[in-house]
Amino acid sequence: MPEVRPDLSVRIGPISMKNPLMVASGTHNLDYGELYPLDILGAYVPKTIRMHTWPGNPPPRTAEVPSGVVTSVGIPSKGWDAFVREDAPRLRALGIPVILSVVGKTEDEYAGMAERAGSLGFLAGVELNLSCPNIKAGGLAFGSDAKTAASLMDKVRKATSLPVIPKLPPDYGRVVEVAKACEDAGADAIAMINAPPAMVIDVDTRQPVLGNRTGGLSGPAIRPMAVYMIYRVYKAVRIPIIGMGGACDARDVIEFMLAGARAVALGTVNFFDPMAVPRALEGLREFTTTNGIDDINSLVGAAH
Repeated sequence: MPEVRPDLSVRIGPISMKNPLMVASGTHNLDYGELYPLDILGAYVPKTIRMHTWPGNPPPRTAEVPSGVVTSVGIPSKGWDAFVREDAPRLRALGIPVILSVVGKTEDEYAGMAERAGSLGFLAGVELNLSCPNIKAGGLAFGSDAKTAASLMDKVRKATSLPVIPKLPPDYGRVVEVAKACEDAGADAIAMINAPPAMVIDVDTRQPVLGNRTGGLSGPAIRPMAVYMIYRVYKAVRIPIIGMGGACDARDVIEFMLAGARAVALGTVNFFDPMAVPRALEGLREFTTTNGIDDINSLVGAAH
């Protein structure tokens, strides 16, 4: 008899995905397509873009730490027009849902990019980066307060008919409140968590290692934090959650889904294991087959 493969497809609001695997913004690029076909992903999220050009933060920008890395890249950007001219055609050709990640300094910048994203005609959704710890204006400032996040979400909601997905900071005290506020303001899903603020000091020079002095911690070190916060937010909202924060393989993806994520983005692992995505996908197939799971959606929130 022919092998019956479990159903790995999921839905993030109106976005249909063939499987729950995504990549986190800023951790992957289209050149990975030389290693494996990128259309094996459920959805693709390119690096966060800004409306205008921005050089990013001064070097050094990365510092390796146990089970992770502290980075302070600062979201360098070539601006909207260059994105449309150089990147949009390649993203359109992927043939899978593409969710554009944007960051701005003001509500109008976020709304303006969301409106323009809709006019491109091929994007599946917009991720609002409300959580980057490495920029001095915008980003984290919008994601740290429920009223501020809701106000921005409402502004963007009115600017586009695309699904809108705010990406939240790892704020233990406020993450549930901010997630609920974004849901009430029209968010189609929640993405979480971004890198928590962190710092590395060189004991010889007695100075911070990073050029920006502080950065954000990512990698396996933050995975238990992400699982905990996803678990809490799942109980509080009705919209789907895209989990991220240290997921490296299929078992990590399943753990995130048991906590409440419906899709999971691999991030920092792409830097040190460029084949992590296809390996995780094969691992999901093996796990669901071995455990007699017909529909991967049955795992979502099963730990509650």
